[in-house]
Amino acid sequence: MPAKKSFKPFANEADVLEIGNLMLENRIDRITISGDVDLTADKAGLELARRLHAQLGAVVDALEARELPERLPPPDVKTVDNPFA
Repeated sequence: MPAKKSFKPFANEADVLEIGNLMLENRIDRITISGDVDLTADKAGLELARRLHAQLGAVVDALEARELPERLPPPDVKTVDNPFA
């Protein structure tokens, strides 16, 4: 089994954690979750469920430790000219 990579929620813009085919992407102001995972009624499913539970618990803990705004402002999106056009 490979070593588990540390995933500290909201710590950077680079970390990605995979649980099954589910991806948790770290950002400074959000965690993006995409994909899917089957939590099967067997030992493998239990291990995946435990990993997901631990990571979501860490996200909740990180959010509870912050002073949060009601809502984040929309991202500042800029359009740039295509350098290949």
